[in-house]
Amino acid sequence: MTGLDSSLIGITVGFMSLLGVVLAAVLAFANRKLWVFEDPRIDEVEELLPATNCGACGTAGCRPFAELLVKGEIEPAKCTVSSAEAIQEIAEFLGVEAGAVEKRVARLACAGGAHVARMQARYEGLESCRAAALIGGGPKACAWGCLGLADCERACDFDAIAMNPQGLPVVDADLCTACGDCVEACPKELFSLQPLSRRLWVACKNLLHGDEAERLCEVACTGCEKCARDAAPGLIEIRDNLATIDYRLNDLASPAAIQRCPTGAIVWLEKEGARKGRAAKRIARKEALPVEKVAV
Repeated sequence: MTGLDSSLIGITVGFMSLLGVVLAAVLAFANRKLWVFEDPRIDEVEELLPATNCGACGTAGCRPFAELLVKGEIEPAKCTVSSAEAIQEIAEFLGVEAGAVEKRVARLACAGGAHVARMQARYEGLESCRAAALIGGGPKACAWGCLGLADCERACDFDAIAMNPQGLPVVDADLCTACGDCVEACPKELFSLQPLSRRLWVACKNLLHGDEAERLCEVACTGCEKCARDAAPGLIEIRDNLATIDYRLNDLASPAAIQRCPTGAIVWLEKEGARKGRAAKRIARKEALPVEKVAV
């Protein structure tokens, strides 16, 4: 190796060493100037949360929720998945009130199981409501009704939904966290998240008028207006042949509105289940209706 080569190597090594020192100084300076303090309580609060990242609290997950809790921008009770004990523990740790949030649950706007809703075709394919809906809207004669292939049940991470013998999803209010996964899973948009205090419920999303709707589904809302006339003024109105409840007047709701409903499409929700009015037809049939071509 010549003297020139040794000099070049020495210069290169010196330059790289100097460059390393400069870059380290820049990084150290940037770290001091750009460093953002993160409250250590966030990690501790996150540990107390259920780690489901379900989004029911309105945030993207448990970590963002913990950040808002520490900032005092949200109440611990907003986490509908945590137990009452866990919520209280978080509140005591942060020195805040636990808060009170009315429980919400997923509700289905359909009561048309296989024993009352007509099927115009036999579906064979992927066991999925979304897949079935892509084929002419699905095999059900009432195009607005639940297809019963359990997309919502599979989407629920909390085992709050089970399919009944008639192919309708049943929500366990005690297990439901109002995460909204079933709302997104249903291709017919039949699920919505509702406060428990809303006990008056229309279990239908009928798109047709009167007899036409009832011919396709025996428990469809026929838009007869009896519920609207029997309810408190303004509480119920008929829009596009369907009874619609104004929940801004929910304090005026009572079982009186359901009593003369001929199909039982509007119900009063109780702990034991949906109660129909005295005039609702009684359907003893349990087996599915036969598949037959129905003119729609």
